[in-house]
Amino acid sequence: MYVGTLSFDLLLGDVHSLKEKRSVVRPIVAELQRKYAVSAAEVDHADLHRRAIIGLAAVSGDAAHLTDVLDRCERLVAGRPEVELLSVRRRFHGDDD
Repeated sequence: MYVGTLSFDLLLGDVHSLKEKRSVVRPIVAELQRKYAVSAAEVDHADLHRRAIIGLAAVSGDAAHLTDVLDRCERLVAGRPEVELLSVRRRFHGDDD
């Protein structure tokens, strides 16, 4: 069994309230969950309206498949024009860990 996690540090564009922030972050989280069957949520900076950390996790029996899913998730978030991807932290845990 392999477990992979990603943590996206995002700078949001023209956002002036927490309500506007939710309208940007929620669709990203929902699309990740829908397209790639991963667990995803906003996990930090809940009180700041121009920053967000989105975390996601996925489990697979195949390391190559898991790597592919994580790569696709990263490309999806990086390609969103309404956010600037400041950093991505990737962790990969296998049976040997």
